[in-house]
Amino acid sequence: MKLSHFNFDLPEELLAERPSDIRDESRLMVLNRKDQTIEHRLFKDVIEYFDEGDVMILNNTKVFPARLFGNKEKTGARIEVFLLRELNEDQRLWDVLVDPARKIRIGNKLYFGEDETLVAEVIDNTTSRGRTLRFLYDGSYSEFRRKLTELGETPLPKYIKRDVEPEDEERYQTIFAKNEGAVAAPTAGLHFSKHLLKRLEIKGVELPEVTLHVGLGTFNPVEVEDLSKHKMDSEEISIGNASTEIINKAIQDKKRVCAVGTTVMRTIESSVSSSGLLNEYSGWTNKFIFPPYDFSIANCMITNFHTPKSTLLMMVSAFAGHDFMKRAYEEAVKEKYRFYTYGDAMLII
Repeated sequence: MKLSHFNFDLPEELLAERPSDIRDESRLMVLNRKDQTIEHRLFKDVIEYFDEGDVMILNNTKVFPARLFGNKEKTGARIEVFLLRELNEDQRLWDVLVDPARKIRIGNKLYFGEDETLVAEVIDNTTSRGRTLRFLYDGSYSEFRRKLTELGETPLPKYIKRDVEPEDEERYQTIFAKNEGAVAAPTAGLHFSKHLLKRLEIKGVELPEVTLHVGLGTFNPVEVEDLSKHKMDSEEISIGNASTEIINKAIQDKKRVCAVGTTVMRTIESSVSSSGLLNEYSGWTNKFIFPPYDFSIANCMITNFHTPKSTLLMMVSAFAGHDFMKRAYEEAVKEKYRFYTYGDAMLII
């Protein structure tokens, strides 16, 4: 498969600027791979496709306010800093993206906050867009993290042109978010309401959790036509024993095992035993899934509608089948489904 196979015309007005009024009342397109049929539902109807003993695997990562705005020393130029990954807790080292990148050199200092109490020094140019910053802060580590949270804002994706609003703080977070570390939300999980989760539990659907801290790997554009030459940025994952036991039992009992989101799918496919079961794991993954690919753990997935040429679309193509995915996306554009982060959802069974 080539990059050009994943291009399609996406009208700009279909990019969702705001979340649906009620989490579980976004639209849901249901793709049945066996029958090659497409249904149009609401997300809360997802419960009708699951029975007792089936499993929905959730990503419990929590987004932290990763976008900061600072001023460059001497010139006072406004610089946006997007925190990507903490490299060293003691030295306050972070990998970041800066914008505009051309204005920042090694040795430059950046000042944050009205009182400029937080200062950072650029110590490395790691990539064409990325930098490594050392934050110069005298307080304790917990005070430093509090300061970052206080000065940071919800890191909405760049395609959302409006300013961050108070509701984004809550809506750009899943209701089961608990392990802080993501710079973007695992968007398929945004559709779940407390009420829907409770109904699923009552029905006997198991809801094990894994963690993938969403970073640049999920969103980095593919810039090579030959997909095998694309390198994914590593992201941190964790799969605990309790979750592996629930998931493996469902596999052995031939139940429906649903990955809620591409991040969950990448996580579970990164730690598969030789017998096709899930292993406990804590570490990093740079797994890139594109067609053709044999999935080992999940036989069902929930995902949002993705942008052209994205790695996320490539995974959906591998799971649904390329031609079926293309037909579904043509239908989604025609039916005006909402795309991307705050958009509608797809269930592939």
